[in-house]
Parts: sequence; C-alpha cells; structure tokens
Amino acid sequence: MDQKPRRTKIPADGLSRPRQDAVTVKEQAGQFPGVGVTLRNYKYDPRDQRKGANARGTVVKQSRFSRFRKTVTLKRTVVLLALLIVIVGGFLGGKFAYNAQKAFGGNILGVLHATKLKGEENGRVNILLAGNSADDIGHNGAQLTDSIMIMSIDTKNNKAFLMSVPRDLYVQVGSDGHEKINQAYVDGESSKFRKSGYPNGGMGQLEEVVEDSFGLKMNYYALVNYNALKQSVDAVGGVDFTVKSKDPRGLYDPNIDYTTNKPLVKLTNGVHHLNGQQALNLSRARGDSYRSYGFPASDFDRTEHQRQLLVALKTKAVTTGVLANPSKLSSLTDVLGKNVKSDMQVSEVRRLYDLVKNINSANIRSLSLNNANGKNLLMSYTAPGGQSALAPAAGLDDFSDIQTFILQQTSSNAVVQEGASVVVLNGTTSTGLASKQKLKLSEKHLSVDGVGDAKADSAVTTIIDVSGGKKPASSLLLKQLYGSQLTTANPYQGIYDTDFIIVVGADQIPKQSTTSTTQP
Repeated sequence: MDQKPRRTKIPADGLSRPRQDAVTVKEQAGQFPGVGVTLRNYKYDPRDQRKGANARGTVVKQSRFSRFRKTVTLKRTVVLLALLIVIVGGFLGGKFAYNAQKAFGGNILGVLHATKLKGEENGRVNILLAGNSADDIGHNGAQLTDSIMIMSIDTKNNKAFLMSVPRDLYVQVGSDGHEKINQAYVDGESSKFRKSGYPNGGMGQLEEVVEDSFGLKMNYYALVNYNALKQSVDAVGGVDFTVKSKDPRGLYDPNIDYTTNKPLVKLTNGVHHLNGQQALNLSRARGDSYRSYGFPASDFDRTEHQRQLLVALKTKAVTTGVLANPSKLSSLTDVLGKNVKSDMQVSEVRRLYDLVKNINSANIRSLSLNNANGKNLLMSYTAPGGQSALAPAAGLDDFSDIQTFILQQTSSNAVVQEGASVVVLNGTTSTGLASKQKLKLSEKHLSVDGVGDAKADSAVTTIIDVSGGKKPASSLLLKQLYGSQLTTANPYQGIYDTDFIIVVGADQIPKQSTTSTTQP
C-alpha cells in the first residue's frame, strides 16, 4: 500500500524554516519521491518556483561529490596532474638509470652526461658483440657464443658496418690449440682468463682471438643472451623486416617453434611486421631441414638475418614513437638490465646512443666473409678430430686476405678502400723485375695477386685497366708510379682475373752507375 507523502506545516508568513532540507512548496509536495523511490529517479520541474520577492525556491540536499566538485578548480587540477607526471617521470627515470647501471658499469648518474669513447679520437669505435643461450637452461651448449659480430662505427662520417664472424671458424685459442671460435668464450670462463689489455673471463679470451685473427682492435664488448632480441623487439612494438629471398616463395624453415606449434619461419617476400618471437625465430633459423627453402647459404643466411634485424631494431628504437614513450623506454631498459653484460660505462653508453642515432640506417653496411666484394674468403675445413669447420681460404691461420678486406672497410685511404688487385708481368729480360715491383705496389696498399712473364718484351711500362673504371683512386696512383697512360686493350683476357695488369718495361730497369772509383 502506497504511503501518502508527508505534509509539512507552513507558517502563516509563508516562509519555510531553515531547520530542515525539504521541498517546502505545499502544491508540489505530491511530486516529491515517495518511499522506495530514489533521488536519482526524481526529476526537477523548473515550474517549481515561487513568485514574489520573498519567495524561496526548492531546497534539495547536495551530495558529497557535488560539494567536492565545486571545490576542485582548474588550477588545482593542473597542479595535481603535474605532480602525478613528476612522480611517474621520476620513477621511470630512476628505473632507466638503475637498469643502465645494472647492464653497464659506472655511476648511475652517468646517463645525464656523455663520456668520449675509446677509439673516438681516431675516428673509429669497434665493439665486439656476442650472443649465447645462457638464458635457456635446457639448451645444449647454451654458453657457446653462436652469434659473433663486429660493430665498427665511423664517428667522423656517421657511418658503420656490422660483420658476422662464423661460429665454425677454426682458430688458435690461447695456448690450448685450435678450436671453433664459438668455444673461446667458454674456455675463457673455465680458465678464468686474465690478461693485460683485455676484460677478465670469457669475453676477454674471445676479444684476444678476434684481434689476433682479424687485426682489428676491439674497444668494447657486449654479451647478450638470445632472449634480449625477443624482448627488445616487443618493447619497441615490433620491427619491420623485408624478405628478399631469391626463392619466389620467400623463407621457410619447418622446424617447430614450440611456443606456437608452428614452423619456425614461414615468410613471403616483401615487408613483414615481426613481433619478438618471430624475430627470435628468424635469427635462429638456418633452413637446414628437409623441405626448407630460401636459405641457400644456411648459417650465412642466419647471420645475415641477424644483422638485418639489428638494423631494423635500431631504426625503430630511435623513432619518436619510442623515444617519446616512457613505457617503451622503460621496457627497453628492463631488457638491457636483465640480458646484457658489457664493459662500457653508463656515460659511455650515453655517448654511444648519441652517435648511433645520427647514423642513417642506409649508412650501416652488412658484411660477410663468404661474400667479400664478391669473393669467398673462407673454405671448408675438416678438423683433426673429423669435425667440420671453416678456415681462411688462404689456408689455416692465414688471415692476410681477411685482414686486407677489413682494412678496406676501416681505412680513410681511398686506395685501400677500393681494394684493387694487380698482376705484375715482366716485359724485360731482367730477372726478378716483376717481384721487385710487387713489393713496391704492396707498400702502396695494392693487393698483388701474382707475378709472371709478359708475352713480349716492352720498352715502356704499360698499365692495363680491367676494372672498367671502377677503381679511380688506384688507377691514378699507378699512373703516378709509372708515368704511363692506361689502356683497356687486354691481350691477357681470360687468363688473369684482376683489376689491373702491369706489364713492366725496360724503363723500370735500374740504371747502372757510370761513376768509377779508385782503390786507395
């Protein structure tokens, strides 16, 4: 049974008393919500007003939220938001500094200022990158550094290159004899390697091997586990990767990714946006299983994809979408703190970041020893125990051609950069003349592929340009050395595979002294 609304006695003067908050208009009392009806369902009628100077409108009790809303001004809101931003920013900034200090050495405040890098005074900084699966406990040989790269930065010209070192390269490791290079880190860890000029432990041992073999001084190292790639790619929101397989179907490795129960890699030619797991799978795939395609060079394809993924990650990491996103930056530094070990100080990492962000990705070259300017500088090698390995094409422990190739990438000398090859032929009856010219040319950083005899004698030296004009600095140097004009007419076509053929004439025979001496 509905209850009748409570009537309020109104004084004779027609005014309600301030002793209670209630609707005081007698005529509207029937419209006030009855028992069981909430105030939310009550609609205010604008006609509910009294005429006259002494009349008072409807008085409704206000909620706490309504009273709070009136006290919160725009100015106070802005102050509260600013305070919140400072707190969150301080937390993320502190987290960034902590993770940077955890992955690298030095003062945690080093992120605030940059320190000049070792090698920067010479215009080049070299960093040894090594990756293992130490984070994968169930992985056989998890400590082996199956990914080894050299990152070399030209600090004066904002250029760089990434060069992979084959994990199966057979090298001398300390005094222990020859082993695959991916074993060097493990040996250094177990023997507690310690030597002046190198880091302690496994990375110090690996640095020594790389420097001795390749003739390139390493300024820093970074040891990274494979999980870092996956987490870094996810932290920046994925990366774009372009598949350019010679196989029209793209890339396919049927080995199973047990996180998805799908093939390790199945990508068509073209651009793909990869997440962390996909990037990790691609960096591991060699396509050496039955029915694979798109991996004709197997492990060399794997290392090439690794270099391409690092460039793609760098490209994404320096975009505004990442740099201006505190959450992504925080996630990225979390990855560094958990998965990277380096001998760089925090302030040096800050300087490295400043340098790398100014390098256009198009100016980062990807190098491989199995395709060095079109030549394979490696050969298959069977170790004494029957193990399959790789060795320099020039012979076991002969890294001369490999060191020449690396020198081409790091030198500021235009002749060295061109890496022109020369064959010297003796066009006279003077014995040993071609060999003498070989020494002369080698001192000028020209690679002499061989010496021999010319088809006919020549009075003057002839320079035959077989390079098609692609080695201008080298051709200029040869003209300066021999004072001769170049010719493209090549009577030795099909005999010598080289850039220049020098037919040494009689004008290069040392003149005999005509001065006579009298014995005392």
